[in-house]
Amino acid sequence: MTEYLPVDGGTIAYEVAGSGPLIVLSHGMGDSRAAYRAVIPPLVAAGYRVAAVDLRGCGESSVDWPAWSRTAIAGDLLAVIRHLGGPAVLVGHSISGGAATVAAALEPELITAVVELAPFTRKQSVRLGDLRVKRFRQGMLRLLGAGVFGSVPLWRSYLDVAYPGVKPADWAERLGRIDSLLREPGRMKALQSMGRSAPVDAGAQLGNVRCPVLVVMGTLDPDWTDPGAEGSAVVDALPSGLGHLKMIEGAGHYPHHQFPDQVVSLVLAFLRSDAARA
Repeated sequence: MTEYLPVDGGTIAYEVAGSGPLIVLSHGMGDSRAAYRAVIPPLVAAGYRVAAVDLRGCGESSVDWPAWSRTAIAGDLLAVIRHLGGPAVLVGHSISGGAATVAAALEPELITAVVELAPFTRKQSVRLGDLRVKRFRQGMLRLLGAGVFGSVPLWRSYLDVAYPGVKPADWAERLGRIDSLLREPGRMKALQSMGRSAPVDAGAQLGNVRCPVLVVMGTLDPDWTDPGAEGSAVVDALPSGLGHLKMIEGAGHYPHHQFPDQVVSLVLAFLRSDAARA
């Protein structure tokens, strides 16, 4: 059941399932909390209370916001955690991976651990040679087109590249839901605004994180020429010993939907580890 939390600037939609320690799930731009549909039941079965959040401008959250930075998104996520009686493990995908970093740095008492799925947490730069990598070139051109022209078909085309190989069983349904949402007034504008928001604020906070962090990357993620190198760079920018990188073979930019069982296994193993319990 959808619940709504008024915050400064708008309203955030979320849903909660299960009981136990709190895990908050936040998705990437152009998406909704439905991205975690396959992840929530096994986390609940493992003994967690799971809150899935619609980012500002996305899903069932309101659309008119004054800012779209990772710091702004972090404020929304922290408000949800406070409202639900944190602390919490914060899971963030893509743009909200960077937001999770900011949240952990700003209010360490509210965040016990962070999981970053294919995160945009560091300043990005593209070199001419990067375009020789086919999957990166295809993904980048579609992303840029969707952002510049506000094109839903180009965003769908990007998603086709971002899910390499075999598509999930609910692929058609998921695409239809994303298409429908992005055609609602203000939703594509939110995607475009998030796309223009650089991750420099998140990168600047990596050294201030005090909780353990798991970074999960797909080996075929089209958003980077070398996803493993990007994940390692995030880990290296954290205080020594806090970061851990795991790669999922064959996954693209949405490992939590493409390979939910593997993501859940990695998350649960991380939360049970000495590093996460310390």
